[in-house]
Order: sequence, then C-alpha cells, then structure tokens
Amino acid sequence: MASMAFPGSAVTTCRSHSSAREMRGRIQAPKSDTRLRIFSGTANPSLSQEIACYMGLELGKIKIKRFADGEIYVQLQESVRGCDVYLVQPTCPPANEKLMELLIMIDACRRASAKNITAVIPYFGYARADRKTQGRESIAAKLVANLITEAGADRVLACDLHSGQSMGYFDIPVDHVHGQPVILDYLASKMICSDDLVVVSPDVGGVTRARAFAKKLSDAPLAIVDKRRHGHNVSEVMNLIGDVRGKVAVMVDDMIDTAGTIANGAALLHQEGAREVYACTTHAVFSPPAIERLSSGLFQEVIIINTIPVAEQNYFPQLTVLSVANLLGETIWRLHDDCAGGFEPYSSLGID
Repeated sequence: MASMAFPGSAVTTCRSHSSAREMRGRIQAPKSDTRLRIFSGTANPSLSQEIACYMGLELGKIKIKRFADGEIYVQLQESVRGCDVYLVQPTCPPANEKLMELLIMIDACRRASAKNITAVIPYFGYARADRKTQGRESIAAKLVANLITEAGADRVLACDLHSGQSMGYFDIPVDHVHGQPVILDYLASKMICSDDLVVVSPDVGGVTRARAFAKKLSDAPLAIVDKRRHGHNVSEVMNLIGDVRGKVAVMVDDMIDTAGTIANGAALLHQEGAREVYACTTHAVFSPPAIERLSSGLFQEVIIINTIPVAEQNYFPQLTVLSVANLLGETIWRLHDDCAGGFEPYSSLGID
C-alpha cells in the first residue's frame, strides 16, 4: 500500500513572498484567523506549498494512501470542524485519478464538519468536453461539475477555464481567475518594443483571449492562424490572417497538450517572416510528442504557468515556468474575507 502525507511545514524559506504580504498588510488587517485551512492533494504539492507560503500559513496535515488495487484513502490529520477549508488539487494527468482524489478529499472534509469547502482547481480537466460537436457525445465537463458539487464542495476556484461557459455547469459559486497578468508582467520585463509586437491566436476559437491579451500589451496588433482539425489532438494549419513580417510574434493559448496546434502555427509564422516567436500558455499538459515539438527551435521561448507540475525530464532550454501562487493565495484571502477584487495593487490581477 503506497502512501503520501503532506504535513504542515514551517514557512521559513518564503522571503520572495514577504514584500507582497507586507503590501497586503497595509491594505487590510493582518490575518490571524485560525479557521482557515489549506490542504494539498498529490497532484501539485509544490504549488500548494507556494500558496501557503504566500499567505503565511502552513499546509494542513492530510494523509493520502493508494491501496494495492488502486483505491484511494484520505484522512485529515487535524480538526476542520467549523473551518473554511481550501483543497488545492488540479485534475491534471492522470486526470481520472486526480479527480477521484479530489472528490474523496471533499467528502472527508464534509464528514469532518467543515463549515465551507472550496475546491481550488488550478487546472480543470475535462474542460474541453464542454459541448456536443457530434451526435451521441457526452458533455463530460458538466458531469465533472456535478460530481464535485455532489461530493460536498461549496465553491470552486479555477484558473483559466478552457471556456467561460464551464462556470455555468456548476450549481455552486465559481471564482474564475486568469493567469494573463502573470505572463504580462514577465513579458514587460523583457523590454520588447511595443511597435515590434504582434499577438497571435493559434486558432479562431482563441481570438477573444488573444484580443484581451493584445489590448494589455499596449494594444498590440492581432493575427489569427486559421486551421482545420481532422480529429482529436490532430490539426492542420491552413493560412494566416494578419501581418507578422519582421515582428516578434507572441502566441497565446490556454493550454498546450500535444503542441500540434501551436507548433504548426509557429512554423507558419516563420514562413510569413516573423522575426521571433514566443509561446504563452497557462496549462502545460505536455502530452507526447509536445516536448519534441516545442524544443525543435521554432520558439524563442515557451512561457507557461505552474498550474500543472512539469516533470524534470520535460524541461528544455526554451522553457520558462512562472508561478500563479500569489494570485491564487490573494484570491483565497479575498474569498475568506468576503472581499471583492479592485483594491490596489491587486486590481490588475484578474480577481473578479
């Protein structure tokens, strides 16, 4: 029987987050509420630790086991009676196992008399199955929403859902935050001339996302890659709408799975005369052969956010991983305090 436990650890190496906490302290009173608990599943414990570090808290003690037949066992090792509980668990690969683990964690908290249970899902698996494109298909996003609700969650905190309509599948409140500000801050630090920039949507479906991104990049021009998809995870680039000649092209998408779409788009951008191509995405699913495509020299840099952990063997020289921990940590504080977004310096972080 394999087991994994996440004991609460002292926050002694979190100097990088101290200034943010101090700034938050000037806006509102310091937090001393012992009713707030954060627990981590096994999907992304490093992100959970970063969130707790930003908030000046320790991760709650939880024991998670795998029996020999694959069944999952969860036991909270501290009281949560009457507490506001946040469970951090992206449903990343293997999606079914991580989803089941989240459901059991929610059930354990509910049976332990937690006052409120919020499922913090940095990456919401099955989000792409949000509608019927052919007859007799399932809408798995709705099914998963029902499972999370029926397990006992009172609220969901998600990051960059594949489509906004997925929020409507839940019968409980959903707080949807965007990772764009994290990437925008990083791009600003690279000091790329705004006149040289063009934001590129890798497909027609991502135009709204790319347009919003371009507006925040000094209202940069927009280009669109037109493609035709012949099957799941298979796409073919057809043509480019817009001018990228001599420009620094920034491709924006919510996720990279097999990287077929974004790699084909990058190849087309180079053919059309783009000087450099950057890929920016929130969720790095990185199913094979994504690493080979992304490290083939098409991209100057591949910028991702750590909603999904990247295995050590999947790192390559062009990869840059940014953290969304501060954004999620600040959102958790605001939810706990029933506080809306809009206060500086966090009004630009996409907290609704």
